[in-house]
Amino acid sequence: MSSPTALPSRSALRDVLQPAVIVGALGYFVDIYDLTLVSILRIPSLRSLGYSGEALINHGLDLLNWQMIGMLFGGIFFGVLGDKVGRLATLFGSILLYSLANLANGFVHSLDAYLVLRFIAGFGLAGELGGSITLVSEVLSKETRAYGTTLVATVGVLGAVVGGLVAGSPHIDWRTSYFIGGGLGLALLLLRVSVAESGMFNQLKTQAAGVSRGRFFALFTDWTRFNKYVRCILIGLPSWFVVGVLVTLSPEFARALGIVGEIKAGYAVSTLYLGLTAGDLASGLLSQWLGSRRKVVLGFILLTVGWIAAYFLSAGATAGWFYTVIFFLGVGIGYWAVFVTIGAEQFGTNLRATVATTVPNFVRGAVVPITLGFKVCKEHFGLLPGAMIVGGVCLALALWALHGLEETHGKDLDYFEPV
Repeated sequence: MSSPTALPSRSALRDVLQPAVIVGALGYFVDIYDLTLVSILRIPSLRSLGYSGEALINHGLDLLNWQMIGMLFGGIFFGVLGDKVGRLATLFGSILLYSLANLANGFVHSLDAYLVLRFIAGFGLAGELGGSITLVSEVLSKETRAYGTTLVATVGVLGAVVGGLVAGSPHIDWRTSYFIGGGLGLALLLLRVSVAESGMFNQLKTQAAGVSRGRFFALFTDWTRFNKYVRCILIGLPSWFVVGVLVTLSPEFARALGIVGEIKAGYAVSTLYLGLTAGDLASGLLSQWLGSRRKVVLGFILLTVGWIAAYFLSAGATAGWFYTVIFFLGVGIGYWAVFVTIGAEQFGTNLRATVATTVPNFVRGAVVPITLGFKVCKEHFGLLPGAMIVGGVCLALALWALHGLEETHGKDLDYFEPV
């Protein structure tokens, strides 16, 4: 296990700043930019298509859900592809698909086409983060991989900040925002050629050719693997409750709370992800300094509990205060980098890409039951109580799941699962 240190040395920085890390960070930047466009552009795009009133909430959630369902299936496809064919195949295929889908999204003129293209874009977006984290985890030493995954996540979430500024600008049409996302993705493909395949994966292919790779259903045939896998997913639920409900619908919650001043979805998303950037950086460095992934995730989940409470206790507050709460909600859910790293570190090389890619996308896919549950609770209990109930369930499940996971800081990853 590495000695606890808050910041990497110069030699460690040289080790971390490899093409796989740099390109992975830029890829995740474009990924997050594209991923958050639905939340940012929900109102202007749907109004452009002729919708108003309650339809802005319902169809907005439908768009988000179709994108997340796409990510659910895409996570399985690209995860298995990463373990069977290679980590780079996942990254190339993922970015090409979501880039083309976002370009096409700029031409939609019906809700049905919009929904289908968000599904395709989500399918493509599913491979970026898991593929990058898997590759970075395997090309860096166990002493420095936390720095690498932290850098990927920290730079990546800034994509939402830029997305909020671009897509939230009154001078940029919502269609142009999708064109920009697609163009950035295609430009990134040119940088991929400098990235080499994981040595661990190549060694597994040549020296352990008989080992089964990418067997997704093997995660469900053994209780120990299944238990770890489910717990890895559940610890991420609070993140997408905050993103999918509290921030996506922040204009509606602000009105219900009587916030003084206008809350814009684009600015809310940018503010959240600015906090997420700070949180990802802090959580990654803290996990290295404390020598523990679990302690850091626990602390950040509890921080999220406190700021969710502040969100609902903000009745009559100013818009400035509400944006401040959203920023610290972002800090609280900023354990995303550590969360994805935990998933990658729990399993052997022959299942690592499958797990690292499906876990974050199953969490994103959980937005569907989260938002459907919120709709049901909203109808029975009202907007604010309904959100409190769903949020409470997500937080309770995350804390339960974390309690049963092993500590993986400093774990040797050069092994395979007996499947």
